[in-house]
Amino acid sequence: MEKLIRPTSGWLMLLVNLLLICFCIFCFSKLPDPPFVVAGIVFAIASLITMGGFIAIEPNNSKVLTLFGSYIGTIKSSGFYWTNPFYTKRKISLRANNLDTKAIKVNDKHGNPIIIGAVVVWNVDNSYKAAFEVDNYPSFVLTQSESAIRKLAGHYSYDNFEDENAEITLRSSGDEVSQMLEREIAERLAIAGIVIIEARISHLAYAEEIASAMLQRQQATAIVAARSKIVEGAVGMVEMALEQLSKKDIVTLDEERKAQMVSNLMLVLCGDKSAQPVINAGSIYQ
Repeated sequence: MEKLIRPTSGWLMLLVNLLLICFCIFCFSKLPDPPFVVAGIVFAIASLITMGGFIAIEPNNSKVLTLFGSYIGTIKSSGFYWTNPFYTKRKISLRANNLDTKAIKVNDKHGNPIIIGAVVVWNVDNSYKAAFEVDNYPSFVLTQSESAIRKLAGHYSYDNFEDENAEITLRSSGDEVSQMLEREIAERLAIAGIVIIEARISHLAYAEEIASAMLQRQQATAIVAARSKIVEGAVGMVEMALEQLSKKDIVTLDEERKAQMVSNLMLVLCGDKSAQPVINAGSIYQ
């Protein structure tokens, strides 16, 4: 468990150290008197030892203190302090870090190869765990983030072309996928005392070997959807035209003429090219 400590003020010990230096200078000024020489050496050694205890803690930084392998405590308060000179001091930054993972190739839920990458914002919350529970916590964050991305990609489809009933896909469900990615990474990094501020997919695409085929499929799907809307609108317009002609008694149409009119209107409304008008001088029965 992390233990927070607040050591002695460094300014007070700095004054003590200056006094030791003054005593040392005074003793050496009395050379060659042996008692003063011995006292001067003692004061000089004491001054050198005390200098090793000064530490400065910047904002959003911490120092983990150990003594001969035993954990002493953690200093998180910024300021100028003095600690036991024999303490081993390890600096742990508490500032937010931005990890932009490289784009990696994985398979989605249906086995399609995709390229995916993410941006993870994280910071150390527990200095004790970051220092002692894992060997190298920045490397640990990178490895576990990539592992979480692989797991997430394998649980969901790239889009809903393969699975039309899929409620969550990597491409369309940005917020939901980001929340799941954040939760997955946070669970993996809890052992190192690291919290996730934000995790979001930054790169998502089909792998190069299937990108062209998938693009053609998307284009075909878009064309079919557009055609369906065109046909739906054309049917409504033909229905309205027949209804208006019959209501206003402009012309009386038998079933064959109605069929001919419907055929012509549908051809004009649904065709890709502009219609070419044809004047019929005779009768449709001839």
